[in-house]
Amino acid sequence: MSTTLRWISRLAWLVPALLLFLAVNQGRVALELRDTLQTGTPVMAEVLDLEVSNRVDVTLDYVSLRIPLPDGGELVREQMALPHSLAPRLEGREEVEVRVQPGAAQDVVITDIAETQWRIAAMNAAMSLFGALLFGGAVFAWNRYLARQGDPGYRQVAEPGAA
Repeated sequence: MSTTLRWISRLAWLVPALLLFLAVNQGRVALELRDTLQTGTPVMAEVLDLEVSNRVDVTLDYVSLRIPLPDGGELVREQMALPHSLAPRLEGREEVEVRVQPGAAQDVVITDIAETQWRIAAMNAAMSLFGALLFGGAVFAWNRYLARQGDPGYRQVAEPGAA
């Protein structure tokens, strides 16, 4: 087997590793969103700005919020990203209910869309895990084939009609 093919077959393991990393990350995000949604303190936040893009190639919109904290403080979140499909739920609103959990990785979630957001993250995690398993199986089979059979590019093909 050529050195180049050996390197390529080894580097192919990076793809399932990356997909596995994405699955773990999205799973963590989904759990953090759900945790803040379930255990966070509900407060009404003022919508400072809602930036909705009507371009097809832009899939994220942004919302800026002023959030009064239960301890009397105030938290301002500038340009919180949200999927374009969820932005219409916030259009025309001056206030939205949010859940706040200071110190959490996802410390602020918008109650109306958080259920959908954590499910999207969970589905992304599941799809990435499936892709990692599928691609990992293919890379394993390819490496095993190369180890047992060698590089098919170096095999000799018999001439037609030759005995």
